[in-house]
Amino acid sequence: MKQVEALKAISALSQETRLDIIRYLVQCGEAGAAAGEIGKAVEVTSSRMSFHLSKLENAGLVSSERQSRHIVYKADFACLGGLISFLLNDCCDNHPDIASCCLPGKNCC
Repeated sequence: MKQVEALKAISALSQETRLDIIRYLVQCGEAGAAAGEIGKAVEVTSSRMSFHLSKLENAGLVSSERQSRHIVYKADFACLGGLISFLLNDCCDNHPDIASCCLPGKNCC
C-alpha cells in the first residue's frame, strides 16, 4: 500500500460510525451484509448509512455487489491487511514493541 492510499483509508476509519461498520463487516466475513442490516447493527439511519458506506468504499475498505434487490457490502480484507502492513512495516519499521501489540490477548493501549 502506498502512503496516499493509507492516508485515505486512515481518514475513512477516523470516524466512529465508519469504524463500527468495518468491525461489523469483518464479523460478517465473505457473506457481507446489506446496508439496512448494517444500519440496524450499528444503529445508524439509512440516509446516513449511504454516506458512510460511500466514504469507506471510496477508500477501498469495502466493496459492494448487487444481489437481487439489495446491495451487499463486504469488508475488503486485502485492503485492511495492506493498511495494517503499511503501518507496521513501512511506518514503524516492524519495531518489536509495536509488533507485539498485534498478538492475540495483548492490550497495548
